[in-house]
Amino acid sequence: MLLAIDVGNTNAVFALYEGREQRTRWRIATDPRRTGDEYAVWLMQLLALEGFDKSAIHAIIIGTVVPRAIHNLTVLSQKYFGVEPMVAGEGAAAYGFDVDVDEPRSLGADRALNTIAAHDKYDGDLVVIDFGTATTFDAVDFNGAYKGGIIAPGINLSLDALVGNTAKLPRIAIEKPRDASVIGRNTEDQMLIGVFWGYVAMMEGLVARMKEEIGRPAKVVATGGLAILFDEATDLFDAVDAGLTLDGLAILAERALAA
Repeated sequence: MLLAIDVGNTNAVFALYEGREQRTRWRIATDPRRTGDEYAVWLMQLLALEGFDKSAIHAIIIGTVVPRAIHNLTVLSQKYFGVEPMVAGEGAAAYGFDVDVDEPRSLGADRALNTIAAHDKYDGDLVVIDFGTATTFDAVDFNGAYKGGIIAPGINLSLDALVGNTAKLPRIAIEKPRDASVIGRNTEDQMLIGVFWGYVAMMEGLVARMKEEIGRPAKVVATGGLAILFDEATDLFDAVDAGLTLDGLAILAERALAA
C-alpha cells in the first residue's frame, strides 16, 4: 500500500491507497514542530484501530505547502516504515506537466497535485476550485498544462478578519442561511448572508470571468472541505471531488514507481 501525506497550512491528511483506491484517511492539525516520533504514536494507533499492518506500506509520498514539515515526516518514513519517502515535485516524483506562468517554481504542491488529478480524472479544459485556508481557482487546459489562477482569502479567514477587527460582531458558524433572503433581520443573519452569499457571488463572478478568458467550454471541479456546503447553494460545480489532492499524490507516486 501507499501512504500519501498531504500537508496544508491548517491540516495534514494521511491516506492509504491500494493502486488508485483510497482505503482510509486521517486528519491532524498541521504543526511543523511535531516530531517524527509524535507522528508515529498517533499514526500507529490509527493503523491498528482500523486493522492495517504497517508492514503493508511499501511506499510513502509527501506533498506539502509547509516546507518545514518535510524533515519530521521523512524521519517518520525512515524510522518507522523503513521507506525513503518521495516528495511531490522532486526527483522521480516531478510533476511532469507544463506550468505556463511567469514564475513556475512558485506553484504550490497542492495546486500542482490538483492539476495532475483533475486532468487525469476529467476531460477538456478545467477550472479547479480548492477550498482551503485560502481559496484557489486554477485554470488547467485540455493538455493538462497549468495556465494560472486566482488566490482569494478562504471563507474562514474572511470571517476571522470581520470578527477580529470589529468590537461587537459575534463569532458565527459557516453554514447555508436558513432561506434565500439576502435582507437579514438581525446581526447574525446579516453576517451569515454577507459571508456565505457574498462568497457564492465571488465564486460565480470569478469563474465566469475565467471561462470568458479561456474561450472554450470548461468544467468546474471543486475540492476541499467546504465544497459540499457551497454545492448546495450554486449550480457552478460540474463535479465535487473531496479527495482530489490526495488522488494527485497517488497518481504521482504510481508514475514515479513505474519509472
